[in-house]
Amino acid sequence: MTTYYADSDKFGDEAASPLVEAFHGAVKDLVRRRLAESGAAWSDFVFGDAIDGLTADDFAAIDARILELGHRYEWSALVSVRERPEAYKPAAGLAEDLATFSFEHPGAVTVPADAEGWEQRGVGDNVVPYETNLVGTARYVRSSDQVLKYLTEGVPAGTIAVIDDSGGTLTAPILEQFEGVLCAGGTTRSHLGILTREYNIPCFMNAKLSGIREGDTVMMETTAKARTAEAYQHNIEMTARVWRKSGG
Repeated sequence: MTTYYADSDKFGDEAASPLVEAFHGAVKDLVRRRLAESGAAWSDFVFGDAIDGLTADDFAAIDARILELGHRYEWSALVSVRERPEAYKPAAGLAEDLATFSFEHPGAVTVPADAEGWEQRGVGDNVVPYETNLVGTARYVRSSDQVLKYLTEGVPAGTIAVIDDSGGTLTAPILEQFEGVLCAGGTTRSHLGILTREYNIPCFMNAKLSGIREGDTVMMETTAKARTAEAYQHNIEMTARVWRKSGG
C-alpha cells in the first residue's frame, strides 16, 4: 500500500495515544477509499470536487465505530462530558463537596516539604514566564453555579483558580478577577491559555495535581520557562512546579 507523506512525516511523531492513533488510522483509510473510488490523481482529489465526497456521516460512522470498540475520549471542557457522557471519560468529583475534594492526577509530582514548609504537589505547563513566583489561595471552579456565585459576590482576592475546563468559556465572565489559574487540561495553545496570556494572568495548563484542596495556600513556579509548541510535538518535558504550604 502506498505510504503518503502525511502518514509519517507531517508532524514528525507518533500519535499521543492509542485512541488518537485509531481515529487517525480510520480517517486515513476513509481518504484512501474515497481516492480510489474517485479515480483521480491525489492533487486533483485534494484541490478538486472529489474531496466533497467526504461527508459528516462518514466521520460520524468513524466516531461510532471508535466508541463501539470501547474507546472513550479524553475531555478538556466539561461541556463535552455533559453533552455526550457516553463518549467521554467521566469527570471525577463533580458531585463532591469542594471543601474536601482535590484532584488526584496519576502524573502529579510530589516532594516533601522544604525548610520553609512548601511541599510540591504537582506540575503544569507554564503559559508565560514572570519575574517572581505567584502565591495565592486555591479555589476550585468547576460549575456554572460557582461562576454565577462569584459573579454575584465577587471572586475573593488572591484566588488561584483550579479548573479543568481548558476552553475558557466556563470561567470567561470572571477570568479577569483571578490572580492565577491552574488548569488540569489543554496546552499552552488552548483557548484558556491564550486568554490568560492576553489578560496577563499567570496560568499553568495541563496541570497534574495531588492533595490541593479548597482554601490551601499554593505557590506557582511562574518563573519557569513557557512550554513551547516544539516541546509538545517532540514530547519534551518543560514543566513548572506547584507547591502547597504545609498546614495552610
